[in-house]
Amino acid sequence: MAIAATDNLAAEHRTLLAGCGLVDRSDRGKLALSGAGAVEFLGGQVTNELSDLRAGEGRYAAFLTHKGKMLGDLRVLAPGAHAEGEPTELLLDTERCCLQALFDMIRRFRVGFDVELHKRTLERGLLSLIGPEADRVAGSEQLSGEEHSNLWLEIDGVATLAVRTDVGVDLICDAADVERLSAALLARGAVPVGEAAAECLRVEHGRPRYGVDLDDTVIPQEAGLNERAVSFTKGCYVGQETVARLYYKGKPNRLLRGLRTSGPASTGEELRLGERVVGRIGSTALSPGLGPIALALVRREAAPGAVVQVGEGTASAEVVELPFPSASLAS
Repeated sequence: MAIAATDNLAAEHRTLLAGCGLVDRSDRGKLALSGAGAVEFLGGQVTNELSDLRAGEGRYAAFLTHKGKMLGDLRVLAPGAHAEGEPTELLLDTERCCLQALFDMIRRFRVGFDVELHKRTLERGLLSLIGPEADRVAGSEQLSGEEHSNLWLEIDGVATLAVRTDVGVDLICDAADVERLSAALLARGAVPVGEAAAECLRVEHGRPRYGVDLDDTVIPQEAGLNERAVSFTKGCYVGQETVARLYYKGKPNRLLRGLRTSGPASTGEELRLGERVVGRIGSTALSPGLGPIALALVRREAAPGAVVQVGEGTASAEVVELPFPSASLAS
């Protein structure tokens, strides 16, 4: 990476740690479900509990094959402004690569439920504010600290759904209002940052991304998602038997780990412990504080502290626990 680009990444990374960075993520996949049966229907398809979901709350969840393998992950948001009672609409936010699978799943299984499906990807924009100054910039200080909680705000005349994230606030608005909202946030002190800096922070925090770190060969527990995305007390959902059996009776053969690599590595490269392939590189980043780092699903025998070989070259990587040691936002 060129020196100028490296310096720019470091400056943007500092903004995310100490200020407020702005990233346009409007291309994420977005759907909505309405109707009296929306919560009941979706609760039977995803891994997390939705029956107690109230307006102004949200959940992170996965949707699976019948064998418990991940078809995708999503945020389920029940938009509200500190309202009480059942949500009137669910907003589903997912990686763009998961959108078709999510759409197909809903279309296939909604028969018999009072549920309407609405496309929102092109109709809604999404701006991420990342950093300790995110609430000040958005004017969302009254938003609950619980991840995925949400409320409606008006930001310089733009109706905006503010959603709590692990690193700041996401703002969802009509697509036609994205430029106006972005200008208002910049005027309030947000600093535009590139996706590379935001991805670096995500990797440091050890948060896997579907389509890079996760695919349809992965069971949620392997990726460390049980605590965030899986309820073991809810009713039945697709793939539940495999997920529950592994949780109660077994141990996953591989786990999501961090890697501190001796040099740049590429997504998809094999990891070897001795002669055995123990995983493949997922997300990669050049951390200003840690150097080259990556995420990977690796076999249990490659425990933290082990050194594995990367690809066919001379690069190596130390396996570490997640999150990486410097992955905390400045307070």
